[in-house]
Amino acid sequence: MKKAAKFAFVKSIPIMLGYVFLGIAFGLVLQKAGLGPLWAFLISACVYAGSMQFALVGILTGGLSFVTTAVMTLFINSRHAFYGLTFIERFKKMKKAYPYMVFSLTDETYSLLCSMARPRDFTDREWDMATLFVSLFDQCYWVAGSVLGAMAGQLIAFDSTGIDFAMTALFVVICVDQWKHAKTHLPALTGFACGIVFLALIRSANFILPALAAVAGVLLISRRIIERKMEDSSL
Repeated sequence: MKKAAKFAFVKSIPIMLGYVFLGIAFGLVLQKAGLGPLWAFLISACVYAGSMQFALVGILTGGLSFVTTAVMTLFINSRHAFYGLTFIERFKKMKKAYPYMVFSLTDETYSLLCSMARPRDFTDREWDMATLFVSLFDQCYWVAGSVLGAMAGQLIAFDSTGIDFAMTALFVVICVDQWKHAKTHLPALTGFACGIVFLALIRSANFILPALAAVAGVLLISRRIIERKMEDSSL
């Protein structure tokens, strides 16, 4: 277990650097809305949804209905339904940890799990434990940052403008790492192309869902071609 935990911690350090600082920004926003560290802990521990948590601050202070909250949550987090499918079988094999793995699958955790190569000396159990620890550590980073931000909010005059770029930078680093180690670049190129096309057509943040749907459709259609290229690169 120690070997799996150490491996997961080292791999999750980039996520830690992004989550702690963005979590602090969330805690500061929450504190300015009149909600303290306890709220920061409970929301980050029970909701754990990144951008939805920032939206939740306005929901809690604005008195929106449950229906409105549910619809907003569905639209903001619906992207998880697309990429989460790729890990269902892997998570099911983890048995008791399965519900938590589904709950804790964020964009950054997903990217890290996709790029994380299994060490040759790891047993199946050690690999499952490493996967679990990655998800657990990532949430701990987020919770710690949120609580720290909420606690410091009243003591420090902090301008959080631009801090959200930390997550953009993190995605760029993970994307470059995946590109370098990928056996074929067709899935990545498909994602880039669909994103650019739908952004040009829709010209707003609403382009994400149709772009993801298009990517999923194209990859399903070209699945055999991609698998063949991956097999050829392994030879």
